[in-house]
Amino acid sequence: MTHTSDPHARRILILDFGSQYTQLIARGIRELNVYCEILPFDADISRIKSFKPAGVVLSGGPATVTEADTPRADREVFDLGCPILGICYGMQTMAAQLGGKVETSKQREYGSAEIRSTSTSPLIDGLHDRLEADGTALLQVWMSHGDRVSTLPDGFRVLAVSENAPMAAIANLDRNFFGVQFHPEVTHTTQGRAMMERFVRDICDCTGDWTPANIIDDLLSRIREEVGSDGVVLGLSGGVDSSVVAVLLHQAIGEQLTCIFVDNGLLRQGEAEEVMETFKDDFGIRIVQVDASERFLEALSGITDPECKRKVIGGIFVDVFQEEADKIENICWLAQGTIYPDVIESAGAGTGKAKVIKSHHNVGGIPDTLELQLLEPLRELFKDEVRAVGVALGLPQSIIYRHPFPGPGLGVRILGEVRQEYADILRQADAIFLDELRRSDLYDSTSQAFAVFLPVRSVGVVGDNRSYEFVISLRAVETVDFMTADWKRLPYDLLARVSTRIINEVRSVSRVTYDISSKPPATIEWE
Repeated sequence: MTHTSDPHARRILILDFGSQYTQLIARGIRELNVYCEILPFDADISRIKSFKPAGVVLSGGPATVTEADTPRADREVFDLGCPILGICYGMQTMAAQLGGKVETSKQREYGSAEIRSTSTSPLIDGLHDRLEADGTALLQVWMSHGDRVSTLPDGFRVLAVSENAPMAAIANLDRNFFGVQFHPEVTHTTQGRAMMERFVRDICDCTGDWTPANIIDDLLSRIREEVGSDGVVLGLSGGVDSSVVAVLLHQAIGEQLTCIFVDNGLLRQGEAEEVMETFKDDFGIRIVQVDASERFLEALSGITDPECKRKVIGGIFVDVFQEEADKIENICWLAQGTIYPDVIESAGAGTGKAKVIKSHHNVGGIPDTLELQLLEPLRELFKDEVRAVGVALGLPQSIIYRHPFPGPGLGVRILGEVRQEYADILRQADAIFLDELRRSDLYDSTSQAFAVFLPVRSVGVVGDNRSYEFVISLRAVETVDFMTADWKRLPYDLLARVSTRIINEVRSVSRVTYDISSKPPATIEWE
C-alpha cells in the first residue's frame, strides 16, 4: 500500500463548550471523510493556531452568555482567517464577542421547530423540507435553548427565523462566519447533514481524504517510524478495538508483535476458540493464551458490588498480563486499543465545572510496574472508523460487527456474587439468545444483546414437576448514538422460542424475562 494523501491535511477544529452533542458534530464531520479534533473552549491559543484548522466549529453548551463568568472563545479565534460555524451556544458567544447582544428569551425552545429562510447564503441555499406558496424554504430543525441573539454584530445578516428565535441563523459572508441557533448535528434536523457538508466541504474547502485506505497507510508508516525494531506486546481481548490493533500492528511490524490473550472464565461461549482461530491460525499472529479462570473466580468470591467486581477483574488481568509480558524479551511498547471517545477532553474538565454526558469508557493506561512505552494506534478514531479500518484490513464480519461486551464480561452480567455455576448457566443462556437472533436475521439490526443472570429463584412448572430455579433476563437494545438506547421490539414468537430453549436446555433455570428499560432513564448495561 503506497501513501496517497495526508488524511490530516485539511481539517476542522471543534471547540467544545460542554454540549452533550459535541461528539456528534465530530462524528458527522468524520463521516464526510474530513479529519477533525475536539478541544476544550479554553485551550491555549498557541495550540489552536498550531492545529492550523481549515475551519472552526463552536459547539453548543449548557451555560448562558448573559452571565459574566461563562465560557468564551479566545478572541484570537476570530482572527484565524478561516470560516467559523457557531452552533447554539457557539452562535451566541460569537455574536456577543463580536459586538452583538444576547438576551434571555421569554419562551424557551426545546425540541422540534420550523425555521423560515429569509436570505441567501452558501450554508442553506436550496435546502428545504417544504416550500410555502411563494417559494420560501422551510426547514425542520432541533432547538435546545433558553437564550437568543437579540442584536446582530456589525457585518452580519439574518439567514433564517423561527417563531421564538428571530435570528435562527446568521452570517457574515465577508468573513465566512455562520451561526445557527439549532443543532444540525442531530438527526432531528433533517437537512443538518447537508448543512454540515456545505460548511466543511464547500465553505472550508476540505477534501475527502479521511478514508480507511489513507488512514491505514498513515498508521502503518507512523507505527513503523515510532517502534523501529522494538518488540510490542498487546493484551488481546477479542473486542473490536484490540482486534483491529492486533491486525494493524501485525501488518506493520510482523514478528515484533506478541499478543497475550487472557481467558478470565467470564467470556462468551466459544469466544476463546474464535479468537485463537482468527488471529493465530488465519492471520498468523503470535499469541500467548493464558487460562486464568480459576484465579479470577477465586478473587471474585464473596464480592457483589459491580464496581468492586470491575476493579478486581481489571486488577487480576493486569497482574496476569504483566507476568506473561515479563517472560518476553525485547519488549519496549505496550499497545492498547484506546479510541478517540476514550480521550476526548470535556469542556471545563480542568475546572470541574463541566456539565456534560460523555463517553463511559475506562482508559487503562500503564501500570507503574510495567516499564514500557504506550502505543495507541487508534487514538484518533471513533468506533465506526475502527470498524471501517478493520474491514479494510480483512477482519471477518463476526469480529468487526459483534455486539459490544464489556471487559469484565459475564462478571457484570451476573447480578451479585460471581460463581462458576452462575457463569456456566449464563454463558449457555446467552449463547442461545444470540443464536436465535442470528437465525431470525435480527442480530445485525440489534445494537447490543445479552443475557443477565439473576441470583433469585422462581417457581416454574417443567412437565409435571415444580421447578424452583434461577431467573434469566434477556436484554436487547437499538441505538443511534452514545446518549440514547431504546429497547429492541423483538417479535414475541422469537422471545417465546428463546425462553423455551433456555428453560429446556439450561439446567437450573425456571423463568426467562425480557428487559424493556430504555436509556434514558435506564443504563444500557445491567450492573
